Amino acid sequence: MAVAQLGGSKGTSSNEATGPATVAAAQQTLSTVNTQSSSTTPQQAGQGDYRGSLIEGKSTGTVLDLSLDDAMARGLRTNLGLILQGTAEKTAAGQRLQSLQSLLPTVTGTASYTVQQINLAAYGLNFPGFNPIVGPFQVFDFRASLSQSLVNVPSIERYVASKHNFQAAKLTAEDARSLVVLTVGNAYLLCIADVSRIEAVQGELNSSKVSLDQATAAHNAGTSPKLDVLRAQVDYQNQQQQLISAQNNLSKDKLALARVIGLPLDQEFRTTDLVPYVALDHVDPNTAYTQALAARKDLKASAEQVKSANSQKTAAWAEQLPEAHFSGDFGDIGATVGHSHGTYTATGEITAPILQIAKTRGDILVAEAAQEQAKSRLSDRAQQVNADVRDAILDIEAAAKLVEATKSNVDLANEALLESQDRFRSGVSDNLAVSQAQAQTSQANDQYISALYQHNIAKLSLARALGIADSSYKTYLGGK
Repeated sequence: MAVAQLGGSKGTSSNEATGPATVAAAQQTLSTVNTQSSSTTPQQAGQGDYRGSLIEGKSTGTVLDLSLDDAMARGLRTNLGLILQGTAEKTAAGQRLQSLQSLLPTVTGTASYTVQQINLAAYGLNFPGFNPIVGPFQVFDFRASLSQSLVNVPSIERYVASKHNFQAAKLTAEDARSLVVLTVGNAYLLCIADVSRIEAVQGELNSSKVSLDQATAAHNAGTSPKLDVLRAQVDYQNQQQQLISAQNNLSKDKLALARVIGLPLDQEFRTTDLVPYVALDHVDPNTAYTQALAARKDLKASAEQVKSANSQKTAAWAEQLPEAHFSGDFGDIGATVGHSHGTYTATGEITAPILQIAKTRGDILVAEAAQEQAKSRLSDRAQQVNADVRDAILDIEAAAKLVEATKSNVDLANEALLESQDRFRSGVSDNLAVSQAQAQTSQANDQYISALYQHNIAKLSLARALGIADSSYKTYLGGK
């Protein structure tokens, strides 16, 4: 029996009918996505958000051809994690403007009309022969007020910190694109794997049918016992069950892919790219790590957070410095609009804390703690990037060896199956060897599909580790 035409990096589904190695690889990949997405800014997308999306359009009622590029483009438009990260960037931009306002002039305008009558006697002004009731009288007042902070070091440093926070949020939003590519790529590769699995099981089912027909014919001819027929019947029905399970896995993994890229769940589609297996040239870990340090946006975001923490610490220390402010107003006031006169006030003010030692010291300690945390996270992030790169390279090398070994196993298992079927047909042996060869063929196909999937997902993970997944995923999936 010939192995099904895999044509690409075919992994197996994450359900029970798949190979255990593939299940572990898929789970590890999704865990990597969750870990990486949960260690950036506080307003980032949550762990499960990258598996969701906003639905785009409605079902066409026809089968949609979905290429890998189409899936990536849809994911980068509709993936929930990316959208939420974009809103976090907007929040940081708003906070930056809020901090800036404390350094800019504030101008307000007012217009008032007052009618008043006063009882002077209530204020102790009661003179004989003098009516204590004054009014009613009216006052019109049109006025513009200005306030400006002239020297305010804490506000300046807080604004600088908000600029770094905004830059960190912007970099994190850009980094989220790589996470989307990794998530979409994993979901697409699983669907490819499921298709390959169905093709392989269908081939195994056809081979089992041949064996069953041989056993039945031999039994009818009186040259084979009933046991051979029963054994062949069990093998055939087992393959039918595996085919049903494989088809169900494909349907479920297609739903998962649709959820990631914003397709309506009732939209039928088929994957059109096979992602052929191509070995990746040897990658030097040190060179790759250097490249990752320069390209990883999440690492740059962590560096911006360190700068923000530094400014916050300076702002806390500067609370003990004097501040200078100016305020003033100019307006027109009078009994009527036509009988009014301009008036103004101008005030310069310097304030300095005299006794707030506990508050200042407490703010400094809090800022120092945040600074130490940011520096520690940056250091750990750099090492995590190093580990991501090296892990991906090791996985690629191991998966490439597995592909070679499992492909050889598939060829040997198919040859053994043909040989055992010929021996049974010739009456040299019973069909126990055929049954065993069919089981070995099924296992070999599973392992081969799993190895192909692991190789491609490892290459995609390397692109993510280098920080270039969103721009170079096809280069890595197709080899260099």
